[in-house]
Amino acid sequence: MSVEVLILLVIFVGLLVLNVPVAVCIGLAATATILSIGDASPSYVVAQRISTGIGKFPLLAIPFFVLAGVLMGEGGMARRLTDFAAALVGRLPGGLAYVNTLTCMMFGSVSGSAAAAVSSIGGSMIPQMEKKGYPREFAVALTATSATTGLLIPPSNIMIVYAVVAGNVSVAALFMAGVLPGVLIGLGLMAVSLFLTLQRGNQEDAAAIQIPPFWKGLWGALPSLLLVVLVLGGILGGVFSATEASAIAVAYALVLGVGVYREIPVSRLPDILLKAAKTTAVVMILVGSSQAMSWVLAYEQVPQLVSAAMIALSENPLLILLLINVLLLVVGTFMDMTPAVLIFTPIFLPVVIDLGMNPVHFGIVLIANLCIGLCTPPVGTVLFVSCSVGKSTIAKVVPPMIPFFIAMVGALLVITYWSPLSLLLPRWLNLMP
Repeated sequence: MSVEVLILLVIFVGLLVLNVPVAVCIGLAATATILSIGDASPSYVVAQRISTGIGKFPLLAIPFFVLAGVLMGEGGMARRLTDFAAALVGRLPGGLAYVNTLTCMMFGSVSGSAAAAVSSIGGSMIPQMEKKGYPREFAVALTATSATTGLLIPPSNIMIVYAVVAGNVSVAALFMAGVLPGVLIGLGLMAVSLFLTLQRGNQEDAAAIQIPPFWKGLWGALPSLLLVVLVLGGILGGVFSATEASAIAVAYALVLGVGVYREIPVSRLPDILLKAAKTTAVVMILVGSSQAMSWVLAYEQVPQLVSAAMIALSENPLLILLLINVLLLVVGTFMDMTPAVLIFTPIFLPVVIDLGMNPVHFGIVLIANLCIGLCTPPVGTVLFVSCSVGKSTIAKVVPPMIPFFIAMVGALLVITYWSPLSLLLPRWLNLMP
């Protein structure tokens, strides 16, 4: 390991331990490393890389999808999706747990935010589940893990970030590649819920869950679900690009929330725009600063060194993929999803390509890993939000969350080692070779 790489790691990790914002950690570490390389104007190089990093057309989709997600979250979509989920699975044994999972999957995919799914769905579902005899901590754990599935089911902002960092990766192919893995994780969580519910002997009164007729539930949720159909249908049909689709999603969500559902007063729009702008700003400064770090890593040939080290450790692709999964699971415990994708994609992508792994497949594996990290202490964003919404503590929620972790890790192994699960839909739709 060169002195420059050591400086990069020490400064980055040191600032991270001191709880400095991740974007600042990345930017300062990159600046110090460029200075150590011998460049007399590291601030110019970093500024140039930040400007170049965020000046990419696909990234324009992020602010629009963020705004669309906020509009859908404020527009009364959660309640209607919950009714539809109840109409679908509410009559099954342990149906309320399935309703929670299915609603989180649908809301997370439409809003593109796991934290928004927890806030919107958990606020109503956690008290309702507790009222029907479920332990509060069980409900909080289920909501937190279920909310992450929406990051795999399109449209998803993190997939756009990965596509930009990876380069020459189709956003449409990534969107479709995440559908079946996201559904698999959701089904795994439902299976755990069924097992635990039968073990506890929960006896739900189906009538008490207030299950609406199927067609009534579908009719109420249909306008919300049409957002996904509109975005994906337009992209796959070649009508518009992912970036153009994001702008159309904003227009649709605005009409839905203000004109159809009438749950967003016009006076609330400035606050909604400000909230979306703040979220976008955080993502963009992360993307820009990470591009500076990526330049340093490429200059020092870190991806090549990591690839050579892993191949020297073992030539077995199965073992190397397992090692990458373990490393990413560890990373997810102390780093949020966006910076983790930005930092580790340039490091691990060359390794898996050398192994013959498709970049689209690796993107889904990477995101599935980091979804687990969102629910893992000490820096699990979704876990913190879920505990706050459910009025519980991490110490109480983590034990009942362990069975859900096991299900998610099991699904991750299937996603990793069975590539057709991720690549079937993109290839069937001719989105990739």
